[in-house]
Order: sequence, then C-alpha cells, then structure tokens
Amino acid sequence: MLRSAVLSALLTLSATPFTHAADPALSTVAERSGFQKTGRYEEVIALCAAFQKAYPKQVRCTEFGRTPEGRPMLALIASRSGALTAEAAHKRNLPVLLIQGGIHAGEIDGKDAGFLALREALQDTSANSVLDKQVLVFVPVFNIDGHERFGRWNRPNQRGPEEMGWRTTGQNFNLNRDYAKADAPEMQAMLQLVNRWDPLAYIDLHVTDGAKFEHDVSIQVEPVHASDLAQRKDGEALRDAVISDLSKQGSLPLPFYMSFKVDDDPSSGFVDGVSPPRFSTGYFHLRNRFGMLVETHSWKDYPTRVRITHNTIVSIMAQIAAHGDAWLKNAQQADLRAARLGGQPVALTYEASEKTRPVAFRGYEYTRTQSDISGALMTRYDESKPQIWNVTVRDDLQPDLSVNAPQAGYLVPAAHAAWVGQKLQQHGIAFRVLPAALNRVTLETFRATKTAFDAQPMESHQLLKLQGAWHSETRDLGAGALFVPIAQAKARLVMALLEPQAPDSLAAWGRFNNAFEKKEYMEAYVAEDVAREQLAADPALAAEFKQKLADDPAFAKDPAARLEFFARRHSSWDERFNLYPVMRTAVVPG
Repeated sequence: MLRSAVLSALLTLSATPFTHAADPALSTVAERSGFQKTGRYEEVIALCAAFQKAYPKQVRCTEFGRTPEGRPMLALIASRSGALTAEAAHKRNLPVLLIQGGIHAGEIDGKDAGFLALREALQDTSANSVLDKQVLVFVPVFNIDGHERFGRWNRPNQRGPEEMGWRTTGQNFNLNRDYAKADAPEMQAMLQLVNRWDPLAYIDLHVTDGAKFEHDVSIQVEPVHASDLAQRKDGEALRDAVISDLSKQGSLPLPFYMSFKVDDDPSSGFVDGVSPPRFSTGYFHLRNRFGMLVETHSWKDYPTRVRITHNTIVSIMAQIAAHGDAWLKNAQQADLRAARLGGQPVALTYEASEKTRPVAFRGYEYTRTQSDISGALMTRYDESKPQIWNVTVRDDLQPDLSVNAPQAGYLVPAAHAAWVGQKLQQHGIAFRVLPAALNRVTLETFRATKTAFDAQPMESHQLLKLQGAWHSETRDLGAGALFVPIAQAKARLVMALLEPQAPDSLAAWGRFNNAFEKKEYMEAYVAEDVAREQLAADPALAAEFKQKLADDPAFAKDPAARLEFFARRHSSWDERFNLYPVMRTAVVPG
C-alpha cells in the first residue's frame, strides 16, 4: 500500500511538478523564479530555521561545523517518529537516511529538490507517512564556501540555473575526492556527522559533465559490485527500485555513469567501475552502508533536473520507509561479518572484465570532424534528431587487487601515532595506544621494491604508487605505538587506509613519502673503496656483481646503481629506506 501511494503521488508530480508552499517562508527562490534561479546560502540559513519553526515536533535545524570562511554548515533533521537526535534514532533502531546536496556547488539541483521533497513529506500526515519510519538528515549544501563563489558561467557545460556556485571549496579542495583522506575541514565535519548518525544510506546528489544524449539521470549504488556479498542484494534492490520509479515517471535512468570509454567518442561505449573511497560511493560500502551517486544530465534544463532529483529523493525515502528496517538489520549483520575478516582475502580495487553486453543507448545524431581550432577530432550533436546508439558496456566488475587481511591488525609506530590516530578518529575507527614497548616480536613488514611518485600534485598531495609485498620479520616496537584491530565493523575501511597499495591509502596520498626518500648516503669515492673491500672479501659477491653487469645493461651503464649495489651491503645502509612505517601483526598485543 505504501509503495502504491507513493507511486501515485510521483506520477502526479511528473505532470504537475511540485506542490506549492502553504507557508511562503518555506518556498525557495527556485520555485518563485520558475526554476530559473537558485538562492544564495542565506536562503538555506533562513529555510533551516523556518522549517524548524513550522514543524517544531518534526524538524531540528542543526549546525555541524564551520567552513574555513566562517559559514555555518547546516543539516535539517526530520522525522515523525519523535527521534530527532542520533541517540534516539539508535535507541529505536530507526534507519537514518542522509541526503547531501552541493558537494560540487555548481551542481546545485539537490538543494532545491531536497527542500521541495522535505516540505511534501512533512505535509503528508497520513498513517503511511515516510517520515514515520525513518530519520532524514538533509544537508542542503555541503560545499558552502564554493556555493558562495557565485557566477553565471561557473558551469559552462550545464543548462541553468542562471547563476550557481563553484566546484571546489574556499581552500580549492574537491570534496568528492576527500572522503578517505579527509583533508578539508568541511569533510572532517561531515565525517563527524556521519559517525554520530551512522546513516544506513548516504545519497550524494550531482550533475554530470560530458556528452549530449537523451538519458537524464544515472543511479549508482554500492554495495552492488563490491564489499559484503550478502549486502549487495540489498544495494541492488535499492538501486533497481529507484530506477523503476523514475522510469515510470518518464525518465531515462541508467545504472552506470554515462562517460564514454574513449573521451568524446560515443561509438566507444561505456566501462563501469567501483569508485575508490575518495568518492562517496566508494567510501560508504567500506562502512557496510549504502552509498548512492545520483547524476542528473547537465544538458537538461534546470526545471527538468530539479524535478528528476526531487523524484529520486521521494523514491529513496519511500524505499527506506518500506525496507529500511530489514536493510538496517542486514547492515548490522554485515558489521559482524566484517569484524571476522582477519586472514581472509579482501578486494582493494575492482576492474571491469572484457565481457560486454549490448546497450541501445538513446543519443542524438552526431558528426566527428577535425577542428581547425584545437586540431583534434571533435564531436558535434544535433539535439533535434534523436538516435539510438547501439554500443556496449563493460559492467562485469571483478576484484583486481586483493590482499589478505592481517590476522590481528596493524601497528603504527609512535613516531606516526599522533597524526595517524587523528585520521583514524575522523573515520570512527577503533584503535588503542600500547603503553609498553614490544621487543623482538614477529611482525609483517612491507618493503617497497619500486616506488613511483606522481610528477604533478593532486589535491595538494604528491601521490605515490608502491610495489612490494608483506614479509615476516622480527623487530622492536617502542612504547606509544597504535594497535588498530582488524576485528571491527570498519575492517574494510581500515585496510583501505592502511594497506600501502590501496588506491586511497594514507601511503598512496603521500602521507608517508619520507619513508621512501633516501636521506643518508655514501660519497662515491668512499663507495669505491667499500666496493673493492667487499669484492676482495667475498668471492660469491664478486660473482653476483659480474653476473648482474652481464644480465642488466641499464645497471651496467649506471654508475650510481653500481655503487649502490655495494652500499646496500654496508652496515651504514639505512635499513628503514623503503620500509613502510606501518606493520601487521597476527597476534593481538598485550
């Protein structure tokens, strides 16, 4: 009955897009302008207070942080259950839905659509009100300082609104690259909100870039391809139900991001993927929760995009009301399974196999001609002539890099304990400080056999790719080290941050780069003498050196490499060079 009532309402909305606000204080600039404009952040502040005033028993307006430019980060907490605090929601075991707009503040559909959907949900006083069975946490704008960098051409490949905000923050962080590393103050505040409320589903509302075509929205959810196997069925059910609802309202949704395999070439088709945890949809499945990426199409006009985003929100709320209790229980079971991952293989990355399936993609007629401006082959679309593109999509996603989880957990030496501990706390990851030293204990260490530093910075970091493997080694560990147990619900997130080869690990983001820089050295003339002494004292070494000269032409031509061959065998060699300064243990210490 609930689903039928919601679908009936949605179908009505597709014909007459939105209900009008009985209280003018609850209407938006977007509504009053016929969805040609969007309001400034002062409107969010006013609406947050106005919703709480109009619905004092159902809404709380709360500040959960401050931006670097001093603006309040606001969330509206809404429910008819009476549970308007995280503690009350957890006590009653109510599913929490967190919907976020404006992470890229030029893509602002979610703010205006979210206020409309919230108002309608609050106006629904029926026995089957969706707000009876869940708590909604609505963040209208995540990137607030970027939102206030208002301009007419901030999104040149997007139709409307007339003016909009900017993609990045006041500190020029792209927040949808920041979930794992959590550099931005805004992200740190969001993670505090997430840790407090533990939402079952986190909905990230965007607008695409890219080509021109008829499809108007993509809906991507994890876990569907990744993480807990049993929970993937629930993720698929959520995704497919939302896609079904949108299709019945005349939308053309798809379950993958509509970016061509080859940039600007529609004939190349599509390749799906599992995002790394720098992105919202790559992050939340590591916490055993749903992450949904909603991408309306930038070339649809603003009224159309807001309507589709609104319909998406309404559908999601209906799904959480109908199935949230069961999905929450399953998520809690996934927490228990994650805490038992010690010693088991865990996928850190996924790749699409070569398996393809055909897609009758609804595009437009197009031409590809050489440009006299760029000199490149350019695509031009004729939006007056719809055309079916018979292309393929590769969406058979399989684990790519898998690593066995440590039997007990990770150990972070005292030298790095303070900053790593702070990072773990931001994600709500459990750890403890070891008060006593560990002497001559068997641990696993990772020594890099090859390092590759990115030439250009990304998000203020110099990224690092490591090759190597874990090996058993006997070492000392001083007092004050951190023990991070794998036996916790966020075990996959622990591995995503601490496995050195994970794509968004602390090591990958360059936080341990010092460990892979040679700091001490031997002068060449000293190394010459050391080499001659070693050759004279060790015939086996002499034979090994001779063989390497014969087998490795690059080595033979590199004077520094030839001298390093001997320096590595000298007692002055830094045994910590290329040693990743986090270890694994098979035994819980202490």
